[in-house]
Amino acid sequence: MHYFSSPFKLGILGGGQLGKMLLYETRKWDIQTKVMDASPEAPCKIACNEFVLGSLMDFDAVYTFGKDVDVLTIEIENVNVDALEKLEDEGVKVLPPTKTLRTIQNKATQKLFYTDNGIPTAPFSRFAYTSEIEDSIANGGLQLPFVWKSAQFGYDGQGVKVVRTKEDLNGLPNVECIAEEMVDFKHELAVIVARNTSGEVCTYPVVEMEFHPEANQVEYVICPARISEAVANKATEVALKVSDKMEQVGLLAVELFQTQDDGILVNEVAPRPHNSGHYSIEASYTNQFEQHIRAILGLPLGNTDSKVAGIMVNLVGAEGHTGDVVYENMETILKMDGVTPHIYGKKQTRPFRKMGHVTIVDKDIKRAREVAQHVKETIKVTSK
Repeated sequence: MHYFSSPFKLGILGGGQLGKMLLYETRKWDIQTKVMDASPEAPCKIACNEFVLGSLMDFDAVYTFGKDVDVLTIEIENVNVDALEKLEDEGVKVLPPTKTLRTIQNKATQKLFYTDNGIPTAPFSRFAYTSEIEDSIANGGLQLPFVWKSAQFGYDGQGVKVVRTKEDLNGLPNVECIAEEMVDFKHELAVIVARNTSGEVCTYPVVEMEFHPEANQVEYVICPARISEAVANKATEVALKVSDKMEQVGLLAVELFQTQDDGILVNEVAPRPHNSGHYSIEASYTNQFEQHIRAILGLPLGNTDSKVAGIMVNLVGAEGHTGDVVYENMETILKMDGVTPHIYGKKQTRPFRKMGHVTIVDKDIKRAREVAQHVKETIKVTSK
């Protein structure tokens, strides 16, 4: 099939920043795109060939959207899989496959998949409703502390809470959930695996993630991770096993814990470009967004090596600020060598909302980390 400057049409469900960055690559190669999102102000709107307003969870909207595209992909997991399955049955290429999406959409199903396939993960208990947890604690079935996770619709720190006392359960939604044993870890790591339709597979270097303690969001992504070669190899092997067992096509971002004894546990996965791969736009020979396009179209996979060390800093809305966004001190960080800001195009900010990111590249990872700290302390995402 001819993709470039042709009638071929790629459909993307989701019009946020990940979709916007995918569109950088489709525009580079002159691939026609059609995007659907529920927001009339979606960042993707200005860069795609065709924009459709619609709910990603609505069967009819997703089904109708996908009927006239040649390949359909996602930039967010929360989509109507029943509609995708029907499209798949009718011959539309849906990538990642709906089977993979069904497993990943529900955190309880995802965790059971790991245990069923011999993939190391933290011990957990599954509950139909959050209200069942208190009885389990009282009867000795569950020990404090643990991490509560909503089975569905959690992202960017939402739907996750550390429960240290029974009182911490107050206010949590009464939904299907899991209670996961707390992991004593040295580092939180991630590996992005790319797999194309021909079965060709490659991985990006292991990255290290530093999280905001309150928002449970990634603040820094550091590539390469500051770990031993043996640990990096073990992390890569586990990530490859997850991708293989899930039969993923496209990108699979595998988030991992490095335990105190250098074991590797899978936390969770995302079947799409991921925050942990944003550094690759400036630091890698082939960035993650181009790689996803290559993979789902069955093109040869690109070189995943880094040209230089890279660190990503997330730009999130400052606490106490809601409304029209203002980026303070942008000129200051633009004076710094190796610093590249990416603004996602969201006009309204709120506390901890992802509004952009900044990549810092340097031959020296230690120096890059110091610059990243300076960037984090300098730029502010506030409101008018």
